[in-house]
Amino acid sequence: MSAPAGGVLAAFRHVDDAVQAVRELKEMGYRDFTVYSPVPNHEIAAAIGHRISPVRGWTLLGGLAGLSLGFLMALWMSVDYPIVVGGKPIPSVIPYIVIGFELTILVGALATITGLIVHIIRNRRAAAYDPRFTDDHVGIFVPCPAERRNAVQQLLQTSGAEEVRVEA
Repeated sequence: MSAPAGGVLAAFRHVDDAVQAVRELKEMGYRDFTVYSPVPNHEIAAAIGHRISPVRGWTLLGGLAGLSLGFLMALWMSVDYPIVVGGKPIPSVIPYIVIGFELTILVGALATITGLIVHIIRNRRAAAYDPRFTDDHVGIFVPCPAERRNAVQQLLQTSGAEEVRVEA
């Protein structure tokens, strides 16, 4: 991972203060900041306004591909090795549901893992961090140019940050 970009790192003890800081940062026009929380928090997620993950598209495409492959594979094998069972026609759909379902799950799961890896690698960025963010503090790192750091630092301090420091 590359070295963290310069910016301002703030530690908040209370979630409400961090949510207020996130809202004020968004009002100032900042969209590319990192928020650390020791536990998932719906208030923070709502304040950030996360977009829906693109990984679900990978899952859908993988599932549809697996379903198609399952039915095509079963159809191809039944035509190559025709065995009449119970008087059913050779290309009967009902027995193919099981293999279609299994390949839907398998290929969908593999596509999900692939999508996660692709999007993690594509969106990987370094940010400043403090070990307190895994214990009992909420952290916000705002990458910004040197001329805007004082304004961001002031905003975070007035929002109730316990500690604000400039990261070079």
